Amino acid sequence: MSESKLGNSIKIRLSIAFFIALTPGISADDLPRKAKTPPESYPNVDVIYDSVTTLRGERLRTIITKPHGSDGKLPVIFVAGWLSCDSVEAPAGTKDETGITFQGLSQLPAFCLFRADKQGVGDSEGVCAETDFDSELAGYRAAFQALKKYDFIDTNQIYILGISNGGGFGPLVPESDAEQAQVRGYVVVGGWVKTWFEHMLEIERRRFGLMGKSPAEVNERMKGAATLYYDWLIKKMTVDQILREHPELAELWLEGKDHAHLYGRPLVFYEQLQNLNLAAAWSRVKVPTLILHGQYDWIMSREDSELMARYVNANRPGTARFIEVPDMGHTFQHYLNFADAFKGKSAAFDPKVLRLLTDWFKQQEKNAAPGSASQEARN
Repeated sequence: MSESKLGNSIKIRLSIAFFIALTPGISADDLPRKAKTPPESYPNVDVIYDSVTTLRGERLRTIITKPHGSDGKLPVIFVAGWLSCDSVEAPAGTKDETGITFQGLSQLPAFCLFRADKQGVGDSEGVCAETDFDSELAGYRAAFQALKKYDFIDTNQIYILGISNGGGFGPLVPESDAEQAQVRGYVVVGGWVKTWFEHMLEIERRRFGLMGKSPAEVNERMKGAATLYYDWLIKKMTVDQILREHPELAELWLEGKDHAHLYGRPLVFYEQLQNLNLAAAWSRVKVPTLILHGQYDWIMSREDSELMARYVNANRPGTARFIEVPDMGHTFQHYLNFADAFKGKSAAFDPKVLRLLTDWFKQQEKNAAPGSASQEARN
C-alpha cells in the first residue's frame, strides 16, 4: 500500500472512530469499515459492530442490535442470508425492502438481532464471488457459536431467520445437537427444500414463461435446460465440456462466456448445494416455524415452502405455519403482478410483511413466558 493510500486509510478509520464515539450504543472493533455510509443508529437501540473469524482466518463483520438499557438476557434473531453478494447492513434511508425489514426487527422490543456479512461483503474479508457454499456455511456457524460471548443474549432462545438460500439451509447452521437444542424457532422467507437440480429446472421454466416465450417454446427450451443442468449437477461435467458436446445449449447458459460462475457465485457453490439433503434437515425440525412465500415469487416455488411445512408438521402437528403472502415477491418486495416482479419493478414497501414477522416473534416470546402452556410442555 502506498503512503498516500495508507494515510487516507488512517484518516478514514479515525473519522469512523470519531463518528462512533459520538453515537450512543455503537461500538467498533479492529476490522475497518469499507462502507461509505454511517453505521446503523436507532433511538433506544444499542448497535454493536463486531466480527468473527472463520476457520480459514477470514474475519466477517457482525452487526448486533439490542434494546437500550435492557436488563438480563434476551432472545436473539439470527439471520441466515441469501445467495447474492449483498450486505446485511441497513443504513439510514435505505430503499431496500430487506434493509427496511432489518430496521424494523432491530427496534423490536425484548429481542436482539444478529447479522453477519459473508466473505467479501460489506466490511468482511474474503472474496464473495469465489467463496464456495461450504465455506460460507462455516462462516455462519462461526457467527452462531459467537452468540455465547455476549452476556445480554439468551443462547437458549435463538430464532433463525432464513432468507432465500438461507431459508433452505437454516437448520444446518447449528452444527451439534447441543446447538440444535438452543434453537426455539425458524422463520423462512422464500426458502427451498428440494434438490438444487430440481430448483434450476423449475426456475428456468418460470423464467422462460416470463420472458414471453410461448408454451411450445418453453417446452423446447426445457429439453435443453434439462440436459444442461443434468450434465452439470448430476453427471458432474464442467460447463465447458457440456457446451463442447452440445454447442446449441450455449444460449441457455445465463452467464454467456463466463463458464465459471452463475448468479455471481462460483459453480462449486451450487454443486455443494446439490449435495445437500434439505428434506432430511427439515424433517428433524420440531420447533415453531413460520414459512412465508410471496404470491409473486418467481425465484422459489410455492411447493418448496409447502413441503417444508409438511415435514415439520409431521414431527409435531401445528408446529409449522405456511403463509402465501399476497403481493410479496421473493423476499420482502411488494409487486403488483408477476411481470413487475420479473423486471424488479417494485411498488412501495408494504409493512404487512414486517408485521407478520414481529407478531410471530412476539407470540413466541409470550409462549416462552414462565407459566405458559408451551413453557410447561418444553420443561
